[in-house]
Amino acid sequence: MEQLSRIYGRLLNAMELAACAILLAITFVIGFDVLLRNVGAGGIPPSNELSEYGLYLTTILAAPGLLRRGRHIRIDIVLRMLPPRVAWGFEWAGDAIGMVCALFFVWYATRVTLASYLAGSVSIKTLVLPEWWIFVPMPVCFLMVAIEFLFRMRQLALSERVPRADDLRKKWVGRNVQRI
Repeated sequence: MEQLSRIYGRLLNAMELAACAILLAITFVIGFDVLLRNVGAGGIPPSNELSEYGLYLTTILAAPGLLRRGRHIRIDIVLRMLPPRVAWGFEWAGDAIGMVCALFFVWYATRVTLASYLAGSVSIKTLVLPEWWIFVPMPVCFLMVAIEFLFRMRQLALSERVPRADDLRKKWVGRNVQRI
């Protein structure tokens, strides 16, 4: 299971790198578009649309990796105020609720993507694309978020009954945090 987790982690790292590359490409497209408009060359017509799709892709590609690194929204201050076993239970509840939500998004996004594909829907803006191309990354990435929640719950099951230390440089020791 540890080897599977490491392989999965490498896949998430690759997705995060792809998200970074997309963000860099968006930056260059917007900058080049502004430059072309300022010199009177008209700009890049689909730049706004490419930026929208790029930001969407960046967000969902990075989400599973950010969850793995513990860079998601948490309320650690509340967990630190609670007894360690109670806080550990809240960690479980949060992971379970997160996994259920992620699986709901997988189900819903799959339905939307399939309906778009079967209807032959087309997104017509500056670019003309089959609409399902836009939707297809969502169920895949949310499935990966759900899988990451499973890995998190396994980690909790095998760990000491204290809140998780998502910051890799910190380790929970009772109510105190020690730097490693």
